Amino acid sequence: MNLGQLLPFLLIAVLIVPMVLMSRKQKRAMQQQQELQNSIEVGDKVMTTSGLYGYVANASDDATVDIEIADGIVTTWLRAAVREKVSDDVVEETVEGDDEAVAEAEDTKANDKDEKTVASETPKSTAEVAPPLEQTKKS
Repeated sequence: MNLGQLLPFLLIAVLIVPMVLMSRKQKRAMQQQQELQNSIEVGDKVMTTSGLYGYVANASDDATVDIEIADGIVTTWLRAAVREKVSDDVVEETVEGDDEAVAEAEDTKANDKDEKTVASETPKSTAEVAPPLEQTKKS
C-alpha cells in the first residue's frame, strides 16, 4: 500500500477520532446531570446555575422543583437549573467565618463615618472640559 492510498484513511481518522471522544464526554456529562436531577430530594441544599443557594421544598414534579431561598420564601425552578447539591458543612463554615468579619467591618465603618464630616463625603470633581475641535470644509 503506498502513501497515496493511506492518506484518505489518515484524514478520516484525524477527523473522526476527536469527534467520537467529544461526543462520549458530552454523553457522560449529560448522564451525570440527569442523575443529579433525579436524585434531588426534599431538604437537599442545592445551588442553581445562577448561583442561588436554597433548600429543596418540593420535588414531586418531574419538570420543576421548589426551592426555599429564605424562611417562608419558596420559588419554583426548572430541574435543569439545579447545578449541584451542596453540603451544609462547607456553607456553614463560610458563613460562620463571615459573621466575624462582617461585625469587624461594620465597627470599622461606623468609627470611620463618625470621624468624617459631611463636606468630606461629597467628592469634588477635578474634571475639565476639552475645547471643541474645529471642523474644516472639504472643497
